[in-house]
Amino acid sequence: MVPSSSSQALSSLRAEIDDLLNQLSDVNHGVLIQQALTTLVRMAEVEADRLDWKILNSSLQDMEQAFRVFYPYRHTRKVTIFGSARISPETAEYKMAVEFGRRITKLGFMVMTGGGGGIMQAGNEGAGAENSFGLNIQLPFEQGANPFIEGDRKLIDFKYFFTRKLFFLRETDALVLFPGGFGTQDEAFECLTLIQTGKSEPMPVILIDEPGHQYWENWDRYIRENLLGSGLISPDDLSIYTIVDNIEDACSAVTHFYRVFHSSRYVGERLVIRLCSELTDAHVEQLNESFSDILVKGKIVKSGAFPQETNPETKDLPRLVLHFNQRDFGRMCQLIRSINQLGAAYPSTGEHPEKK
Repeated sequence: MVPSSSSQALSSLRAEIDDLLNQLSDVNHGVLIQQALTTLVRMAEVEADRLDWKILNSSLQDMEQAFRVFYPYRHTRKVTIFGSARISPETAEYKMAVEFGRRITKLGFMVMTGGGGGIMQAGNEGAGAENSFGLNIQLPFEQGANPFIEGDRKLIDFKYFFTRKLFFLRETDALVLFPGGFGTQDEAFECLTLIQTGKSEPMPVILIDEPGHQYWENWDRYIRENLLGSGLISPDDLSIYTIVDNIEDACSAVTHFYRVFHSSRYVGERLVIRLCSELTDAHVEQLNESFSDILVKGKIVKSGAFPQETNPETKDLPRLVLHFNQRDFGRMCQLIRSINQLGAAYPSTGEHPEKK
């Protein structure tokens, strides 16, 4: 507990916070702000080291900076490019990453990288600073900002890996991985884990090999022989990622994922899948025949927006609603692929095609 000598100061602090909380009652998102401030006050009442508070403070500063940078671009879809910082510009992998960055931005996406060298530099080079974000990490070696994002207002310097990863997954709409070391493997497995467990929105995960090389093919063989072969993952979990060896297929895998599927969210116990164009009744019946195994009850049905869905950008989109078992996320990826195959492509409206 806090020493008695601090009790008076804490009582005064609580009184000031209570006054502030009352003033926040009419502020936008005031309830959530009140909860955050209340949590901080509660933490001040328990024994904690200086290091604990430094960690908390630095984490909040990381998040505040990232929220400010990303907010103006919240409606634009983004693709994260992961890969080794040690790959030189002379290699085929580097040139492929440059070409991917160039092509995917022409298709309407922005690019996010770790902001460093190697594959990260290649992604920013291909996309150009205007269409790039750099989520840099402060390290004593290897990780200065690359010249294609250095000095740009969309370069964010994170102190902690966990806050950096939070924003990679929170802001991205697709993950593209080139060969890399421990960091790339860590990013690959964490992304797959979050999608497999439903802690991240479904999204395309594309693993790119250089033609004739088998970095990801060998990785996939390990997954199949050791994880799947031992019953440690489901066969459907293999549907979460796609391996390609050319840029055209990589771009197609990203864009096709959002051909009809737009986004998803839960409303109570129901999963709501927003669509860019409506499916026919016959197509919905096909989905029910193929995916009844992932339903807790009922059927997949069409719907409009629910009252809880307050985003004006998506209120007019058609929807599918289902009682998903919240377990078989590999099958959910298969459902999204079927939706994209059955439905009509995103209608042309004259607007940017990759606005969320």
